[in-house]
Amino acid sequence: MPFVFRLPGLVLCLFFLFSGSLLPAQEVKHRILVSTDVGGTDPDDFQSLIHLFMYADQVAIEGLVSSPFGAGRKSAILDMIDLYERDFPRLAARAKGFPSPDYLREVSKQGALESAPYAGYAQLTEGSDWIIRCARKQTEQPLWVLVWGGLEDLAQALHDAPDIADKIRVYWIGGPNKKWSVNSYAYIAQNHPDLWMIEANATYRGWFMDPEAPAHLKGDAYYARYIQGKGAMGEAFKNYYGGRIKMGDTPSLAYLLHGSPAEPEGESWGGSFVRIDRSSRQVFAGASSAADTVAAYATLEWRFEGPELAIPADSTCFRMEILGQVWPGYYLGQGVYGIRYSPKRAETASYKTESGFPQLNGLQGGYTSTNPWPGEASATDMALGEHWYSDRPNPALFIEDQQGAQTIAKFREEFLLDWANRWDWLSE
Repeated sequence: MPFVFRLPGLVLCLFFLFSGSLLPAQEVKHRILVSTDVGGTDPDDFQSLIHLFMYADQVAIEGLVSSPFGAGRKSAILDMIDLYERDFPRLAARAKGFPSPDYLREVSKQGALESAPYAGYAQLTEGSDWIIRCARKQTEQPLWVLVWGGLEDLAQALHDAPDIADKIRVYWIGGPNKKWSVNSYAYIAQNHPDLWMIEANATYRGWFMDPEAPAHLKGDAYYARYIQGKGAMGEAFKNYYGGRIKMGDTPSLAYLLHGSPAEPEGESWGGSFVRIDRSSRQVFAGASSAADTVAAYATLEWRFEGPELAIPADSTCFRMEILGQVWPGYYLGQGVYGIRYSPKRAETASYKTESGFPQLNGLQGGYTSTNPWPGEASATDMALGEHWYSDRPNPALFIEDQQGAQTIAKFREEFLLDWANRWDWLSE
């Protein structure tokens, strides 16, 4: 009889040894690509990039795409990498796996410079092409696309290479970003409803809304206690919101750092979500009024009749002012004009149009949006597949009017103290 059969204990040990059960599991880093509007409408992305670089040993960064609405450009990403470069020796001395600054520069790409037209996509960009290239890599691991701003480059990539849809997982910080890229959002929801997507419209706010936080973890106290005097990135941190913690995009990364990312309905530093099978959408044939109730974060579409023109569809022909901001309206063809908008909170608002065409000039109306999202079902809702998740509607999980925010806030002490430990790595 062979030796191994006469020593069953050894056989058992050998079995577990070669099966890996008694060995530490090989750490597999999540592949990530970040699409950021850093330098654009909100300076919180600068804070989030600093946080990302301080945890860059925990993930495999494959791309940093500048997807701005407004002034943001790739140069803003490169400026932050310069700060990281100054702190890199200290970080690398404390943990293996931090990417070199030159590598991060190499994978930084410029994305779309303008918001998408009504179609939801426009032209290939360096950023959208990089999303495609990364998604198509020969690996069984999905590419996590963390979207910190508009969806333009993601929508463009999905339009140009629909085969990547089953190779990526998306965590999108929506809410205000949804109104900036509502056309790209509508394109994705209508044409790629089976995309694996976390649509965080309000949950992310639990990262910085801190009414119940201990005094030393308050957003305006954390900097002085844990960040001040800690490296180049710590010195720069005070340039954004005076050092007050916001970092509304960071939950997308935190979701991968602590929790079970394949289970959005579980708990994580980046929140807990519920599957939704529809995206709220309301189509108005003509004007609407404050008596028309819609869900917060819904896609609102107005269709107006006007002159039939021999011009390309998606031509901008009128404007609509809502809450002091002006949005473009488009020619849809056959004398029909359209515009989309998404309210970022529960509110009552009015609008007024402006156009050189009398039929489209001076139109007035409004809407009332209410919590929770996605609200009551409508015949015009956009149907979604089995892997689209969003904010939990349970009122007990709200912070003020922010749906699902408690699912992140409950971990505030845990994730902020973990980050504080890393700031100590940069101490003189």
